[in-house]
Amino acid sequence: MNLGLRLLVENAVFFTLATGFLAITGWSWRNVEPFALPEPLPGWFKYWFGSVQVLGILPPAIALIWAILHNEPIVWSIFAAYFILLALQILTETLTLRKWQSVVWVMVPYLYVPYRLWQLYEGFALTTITTDLVWIQLILLAEIVIWGINYLLDLAQLPRLFRWK
Repeated sequence: MNLGLRLLVENAVFFTLATGFLAITGWSWRNVEPFALPEPLPGWFKYWFGSVQVLGILPPAIALIWAILHNEPIVWSIFAAYFILLALQILTETLTLRKWQSVVWVMVPYLYVPYRLWQLYEGFALTTITTDLVWIQLILLAEIVIWGINYLLDLAQLPRLFRWK
């Protein structure tokens, strides 16, 4: 199967399963009080959130643009899939938090970020077939570290998000 098509199918299956899981969970938690972000946000939050946005978008965007300009379908497929799922995560978070005010919002990154780590690892493995893409591999490894740290910080925020004592 063509790599781009395989990644598209793989990501579509993940998105379908994640959305189904969130829908079922949201339905079963439909009587839970609507969710609102705890206020005020901690001072360090804007630095963490800003860093993840810049480091999670800028290097992959540079790699994607380079791949398109240099006709590198493997790299293009990896980063296109990355951005599609990132956009779907943001859309899912926005809908569940802002539109439906569902506590399911808290679960979205716990589904998407581990999958993103898998995407990045898979991309790293796919780029090892050629030595010309070492800098792409470094971006992928850096993204694994960035999103791994982000995931750990997300886990550390659970007590605050659920207002646990």
